[in-house]
Amino acid sequence: MGVQRNSPKTSPKKKATTLEDLFNLESRTKTSSNLSGKSFRTHLSVESEHEEVLSLISYCTFTYTFTDPSESPSQQDQKRFKLAYLLSILKSAKTPPHEEILPPLFSMISANLFRPLSPSSTSSSVICFLPDDEEVTATPVAAWPHLQIVYDILLRLIINSDATTLQDYIDHSFLLNLLSLFQSEDPRERESLKNVFHLIYSKFTLHRSFMRKAMNDVFLHYIFEMDRHGGIGELLEIWGSIINGFAVPLKQEHRVFLMRVLVPLHKPKGMQVYHRQLAYCVSQFVQKEPVLGGVVVRGILKYWPVTNCQKEVFLIGELEEIVENIDPEQYRKLALPLCTQITKCLNSWNSQVAERALYVWNNEMFVRMASHAMEEVFPVIVEGMEKNLNWHWSSSVRQLTENVKEMLEEMEPYLYSKCLEQLENEKSAAHQEEMKRKKKWERIEMAAAKNLFLQQPHVICVSN
Repeated sequence: MGVQRNSPKTSPKKKATTLEDLFNLESRTKTSSNLSGKSFRTHLSVESEHEEVLSLISYCTFTYTFTDPSESPSQQDQKRFKLAYLLSILKSAKTPPHEEILPPLFSMISANLFRPLSPSSTSSSVICFLPDDEEVTATPVAAWPHLQIVYDILLRLIINSDATTLQDYIDHSFLLNLLSLFQSEDPRERESLKNVFHLIYSKFTLHRSFMRKAMNDVFLHYIFEMDRHGGIGELLEIWGSIINGFAVPLKQEHRVFLMRVLVPLHKPKGMQVYHRQLAYCVSQFVQKEPVLGGVVVRGILKYWPVTNCQKEVFLIGELEEIVENIDPEQYRKLALPLCTQITKCLNSWNSQVAERALYVWNNEMFVRMASHAMEEVFPVIVEGMEKNLNWHWSSSVRQLTENVKEMLEEMEPYLYSKCLEQLENEKSAAHQEEMKRKKKWERIEMAAAKNLFLQQPHVICVSN
């Protein structure tokens, strides 16, 4: 037998295995090459995108005054285009901005936003507030086409990034600079500021205490020193959302804020501009703790205007709303001072104030509050009703007074007639006292005239 050969079945099997290994090896080599190429291209893409973003940021850091005639309108439009392009990149990005981009990005935002505001164009001493005015002044900012996009960039940046990533950039100094911009006379800028500031308060929990205190300082400065600030309404809107999230029972810090900040905000003469937001904040407090209603009512009565009729109309409506949420245990304590003020208002010569005060008696809760101290309240009310019926110049006010009188007479007929009788007796006594006073003055004048006659010097004529 010769040399042993491999069987025909064994040899092809070994060859097939070798071809498969070569195929797998080639496949793995191609895959590895594709992955490395893709990674390299991705890296280059990221690098080029970073460079592009940094270039956009650098270009947009330069600011325009929009008042200098030497500035080129085409360059201003070019900057607005680049700002819009930068915003689109941030919106389309699936990941937060790279840490290398954040420092120049915040520098660009600060350079555009934090600027000296133009002085107020209207003096607070000559402003006439109308009931339907939403804004006292609406002076547009010339740079708003750029500022609007910058605010959107800041808003998108806060939404897409973690608070820990931005805490080195959004610090106390940054927040105070934002807060100072609420004095802008452009309502569009204040609205954007409100959204940004509120979002920061929601996301940056460690800054909340500082932000509340900073806003309170703005309020107090406005009440006691400045008496003019365009952004009080927007700041109160932020506070309304904050108060809505307070837990019950309220902390002492929040009660102090109500008594020392919100209630005194009823004092300034420009209160009509932000009264809607202020009334909402106050009502939130009273709804959470009805016992605070007494503090609010006494505070509003303390700051009641003397000559501002439109402000009176607003305050009457706010008092009516507070009474609906007040603690019933305080009805008796507040009935007399509240009804006394409402009676003064229904006797006002301004028909709007008088009619608004009379409509209060259509409120079931207000009538219920007054019924807790009828013996004390009715004499004041009856006197006011009779005064309106006899002396008020407006026929509509007299008609409303007659309707309220009929309602009160049906509610307490004996007490009403007793108060009328008492009022007549007081009038009669006052008339008799007036007659006595006149007779007394007549006697004094007669005595004075007689004394003057007796003291006249006698003249002796001597003839030559």
